[in-house]
This record gives sequence, C-alpha cells and structure tokens, in this order.
Amino acid sequence: MVIVPTHVDPAFIDLYERIADCPNCVLARTRTQTVPGSGPANAEVMFVGEGPGQREDERGQPFVGPAGKLLDELLGAAGWTRADVYVTNVVKCRPPGNRDPEPEEIAACAPFLEEQLHLLDAHLIVTLGRFSMARWFPGAAISRIHGQPRTLEDGRIVVPMYHPAAALRNGGLRPVLAADFGRLPALLERAKANRAAG
Repeated sequence: MVIVPTHVDPAFIDLYERIADCPNCVLARTRTQTVPGSGPANAEVMFVGEGPGQREDERGQPFVGPAGKLLDELLGAAGWTRADVYVTNVVKCRPPGNRDPEPEEIAACAPFLEEQLHLLDAHLIVTLGRFSMARWFPGAAISRIHGQPRTLEDGRIVVPMYHPAAALRNGGLRPVLAADFGRLPALLERAKANRAAG
C-alpha cells in the first residue's frame, strides 16, 4: 500500500504517490516510508536538503528532528513559518545510518526533484548542505560560497547554505547560518522583481 503524507497539497498527490512507490535505488529496501516534501504548492521559497533522517523516515515529513527545529527558528527570524515555504531533500528515502547519499541514489531521485522544481516554480531556492548545493554549484565548496546568491536564466535565485545539522555539530556555524538566513527576504523580493521584469 502506498502511503502519502496527510495534509498534502492536491498539486503534489500524483508525484508523492509515485515517490512512495519508487523502487529505483537500494534505499527503497531499507526505508520505513518515503519523505517527499512538505509545504504549499504556491510557496515562493523552496528549501532543498540532503536526505531524511530517522525521525523523518518514521513520520514521512522532512526536517522534523533537531535540524528541523533549528530550521524553524531560522525561518522565524526571517519572518516565515514552515507553512510559508516548501521543504524537500535531494533523496526521498533515508540513507541507512544517516550516511551521505550516494551518487546513484541522488541520480535516481533527480527526476522527482526536477518535477518538484517545475510544479512549485518558487522564486527563491535555498540549498541546505553540499549535496543539494551540487545540483546548481557543481564542484564548489560550501565554505566558500555559502550565502552567495546566483540568478538563474529565468530570474529565480538560488542560495547555497550550510545544512542546519552542520550548525548543530559545529556551533561556530550557527551565526553564519543565521546571517545567511537574514538576507533571504530581500533576495526573495529581488527574485520576484527579476521574474516580473522578465
């Protein structure tokens, strides 16, 4: 039986059902359930993390563990709540032991992420961690480019950031992450202006 998280925006139901039934990589054999994403289909801001952890695997929702609590605090400081934004990961199933996702697992999930990007059409895309950053900034080092926006051809803006879990492991990154988050509302307005002009 395919399990789709409750309170899913109708625009995502078909996609979430296909994700829940996906057998395309080894993670399908060890997951409790898939973690496709959460948030409204009209969200203007999209956050893309790396992969679900144990709590996310149990609940079927992204960023519900300690990193999610920090994400909520950072969103609040920017004037947003989880209900205002869309949150997903590059892989939709938990890597065993919370290990890093493998290239073939990221590749297997890539069409789902592309479909989310298309369905959502958010003005501002924020990558959390190096694996999601690599989708738009291949070969870059997050320590060098975090917080530095890139404008895409269609006017959308992508901003690479440290993953909240990194700030939990290394307290020195917390003010860096907070400062980067503090710039997001202005970047959203810039992206909206870009797209309105284009």
